[in-house]
Amino acid sequence: MSEQPTPQQVRRALARAERGAALDVAEATVLLAATGADLERLTTAAARVRDAGLVAAGRAGVVTYSPKVFIPVTRLCRDRCHYCTFVETPAQAARDGRAPYLSPDEILAIAAEGARLGCLEALFTLGDRPEDRWPEAQAWLDEQGYDSTLAYVRAMAVRVLEETGLLPHLNPGVMSWEELNRLKPVAPSMGMMLETTSRRLFETKGEAHYGSPDKDPAVRLRVLEDAGRLSIPFTTGLLVGIGETLTERAETIFALRASLKAYGAIQEVIVQNFRAKPDTAMRHTDDLALDEYRAAIAVTRIVLGPKARVQAPPNLVDLDECRALLAAGVDDWGGVSPLTPDHVNPERPWPSLDRLRDLTASCGFELQPRLTVHPEYVRAGEPWLDPRVSGHVAALATEDGLARPGVRPTGLPWQEPDGGFASVGRTDLFAAVDTEGRTDDRRSDFGDVYGDWDAVREAARATGGFETVASATSSTTGATVVEEGALAPVSKPPSEALAALRAAEKDPGNLSDEHALTLMTAEGELLEQVCRLADDLRREAVGDEVTYVVNRNINFTNVCYVGCRFCAFAQRRTDADAYSLSLDEVADRAAEAWDLGATEVCMQGGIDPELPATAYFDLVSAVKQRVPEMHVHAFSPMEVVNGVARTGLSIEDFLIKAREAGLGSLPGTAAEILDDEVRWVLTKGKLPTRTWIEVVSTAHRVGIPTTSTMMYGHVDNPRHWVNHLRVLSRIQDDSLDSGGSGFTEFVPLPFVHTSAPIYLAGVARPGPTLRDNLAVHAMARILLHGRIRNIQTSWVKLGVEGTRAMLRAGANDVGGTLMEETISRMAGSEHGSAKTVAELEEIGAGIGRPVVERTTTYARRPA
Repeated sequence: MSEQPTPQQVRRALARAERGAALDVAEATVLLAATGADLERLTTAAARVRDAGLVAAGRAGVVTYSPKVFIPVTRLCRDRCHYCTFVETPAQAARDGRAPYLSPDEILAIAAEGARLGCLEALFTLGDRPEDRWPEAQAWLDEQGYDSTLAYVRAMAVRVLEETGLLPHLNPGVMSWEELNRLKPVAPSMGMMLETTSRRLFETKGEAHYGSPDKDPAVRLRVLEDAGRLSIPFTTGLLVGIGETLTERAETIFALRASLKAYGAIQEVIVQNFRAKPDTAMRHTDDLALDEYRAAIAVTRIVLGPKARVQAPPNLVDLDECRALLAAGVDDWGGVSPLTPDHVNPERPWPSLDRLRDLTASCGFELQPRLTVHPEYVRAGEPWLDPRVSGHVAALATEDGLARPGVRPTGLPWQEPDGGFASVGRTDLFAAVDTEGRTDDRRSDFGDVYGDWDAVREAARATGGFETVASATSSTTGATVVEEGALAPVSKPPSEALAALRAAEKDPGNLSDEHALTLMTAEGELLEQVCRLADDLRREAVGDEVTYVVNRNINFTNVCYVGCRFCAFAQRRTDADAYSLSLDEVADRAAEAWDLGATEVCMQGGIDPELPATAYFDLVSAVKQRVPEMHVHAFSPMEVVNGVARTGLSIEDFLIKAREAGLGSLPGTAAEILDDEVRWVLTKGKLPTRTWIEVVSTAHRVGIPTTSTMMYGHVDNPRHWVNHLRVLSRIQDDSLDSGGSGFTEFVPLPFVHTSAPIYLAGVARPGPTLRDNLAVHAMARILLHGRIRNIQTSWVKLGVEGTRAMLRAGANDVGGTLMEETISRMAGSEHGSAKTVAELEEIGAGIGRPVVERTTTYARRPA
């Protein structure tokens, strides 16, 4: 390495590390080069950090390992890493008499023998997406009835759980958010080595990761983020000595720290040393020197801090050298197998457990077995462990989360039989709630369910939506007032504003982005002209009638662990305000609503990990069996994705089954802003934009109409609003062009800040102003003209006068009677949770417009 620091730089960085000061990348780079006495000081400081962390974790002096079996599901891979001997081609497999994949019988035989020998973890390892490169892989999967390698892995994980009781740890490489979500119910933990953040090694011909699409550092960092958002205990780490510079090595460590800090999902960081292997492109590269390895471990420990678990594989150094790794800050040996070799490093056999235990003891530590999921996550339970595997984990764990001494795993049903829904929690669900401030009414895990607020605040600044000015327009009176958090006004030259307005008059649905942004930021007289144009287009599209539907909202549970930072509705299961309704209670509310004249029930709830797999189908069936003629408008795209993960069905098959159960339409909620930059500020674990689009597009394709929404006025800005409406336009065009059912309406939803965690944490603006509301409603009418006929305005969020103002700015629908509306009320809405038909008619009468009852799909309801 050419990055040799000066002695003065090393001394300064060492002094800071020894006194516990936060290091930066430059200082970490200096310490990675430490040798001799400096290295001894460095490792001593790292060991001190490790020891403090073990004391804080309640297991002082305990080093852990996971007794495991190694299941190489397939050695095929689409990547070409220059140091790998694990991967083979189909021809090599055939020559050695192996099929492209281990068969189910082979997988279960390995797992069963491991269970007999006292193993607790089944490590599924395999190459990345081999079917994308090898036709032989896809042919094998097709013959077995699986559409992908990950679908096969999911099925085999279930069988291992049910037939052996071993806990699967899935290590299939790069996974999407959707794939991680589908795999979480079958595995307590997953993993993927980050290896390095060096783009040079990925992009430069001849370097270690050149030609390997799954080794793109940005892609692998995204996997870590998605695992964090989904609260998956995740193993990752760095591979040291593959050609990275010391600075690149330090940058990798800091990238791991950032992910750990933001989400808390990295359960362990492996610091793995490069070992050259014959018959690879890097066979002539030197093995990583022990001192350089020790420095990498020590710096990783110091940078990540005492709470992190740092692992070093004990088979990749000589056994006596393991003492030096312990002295550098290691507190875990990772998976050690009494049965299977390390298939990635087959030339390096595992040390026997007796020898590893004796060596660990000679260094002053006690070696104890753990499960594949680390103790902190075992003890925490939800949301880290899916209920379908929590029983398997509990069967093997002590109260402190380690492995039960002498325990032998036995198969348990993966999906325990359940008695369906049960009513849990409050009975006065719709009693008045004092929402002012709600500082004493926060969920009990407020401090960690939303992730790291400093990281959220930094991400919010990047959206450009949290820039504030002192002067803004009152959302009720229209007067200029001091209102902290309003967006800074954007002034356009009169000629540009006039050109944008003329373009909108000529072809409203096909404005350029810049013209649309000009009108979306309009103020004063220009805003009045935009609203008049929107009102004219409304009259042209749907006439003067104001429509509404008689409906009832049924929020069937408020238990949720997604971590939406704008939501005050969601509760932890153990919180006093948590509730879940039984199927009978849901059906009773639907029947009561029908008797009161409702034609629709809208059902949405929290993402409760203990909902039965068939929950969404059961809810629809319960309503339709009790009230066959009731239209069921239910389940956000997030709920659909949750159902998909629990049932194992595809999105299309899930929606078809829901339609067959009686689902009539889908609410297009969970959209917020269809831009991941904003979404990942608003929520920790919600579905990404592409998945929301896939769900609603699939619904349209199978004949289920949906609504569409946008929640605005938090950390977003007008450009986000324009882009969001563009996305909806494209979806609607594609749907209508292909004969799909499409969107029935667009619903702008002003952000209600009062009790929203993101506002209480000082990150979001206090909702949109009157100017914002008028601009969004009017521009929705203009940009969606010819595509979505109906623009709905929310009386729940805007009140009577605000609703009337929006009806004069392009809106034509006031939504429903609701009868109860829990989500907005818990967020702090002051406009009630129900309206009578007479009250809705009065809204229209106040501006001289007739009010007409409609059905969910905008047919006029017969008198």
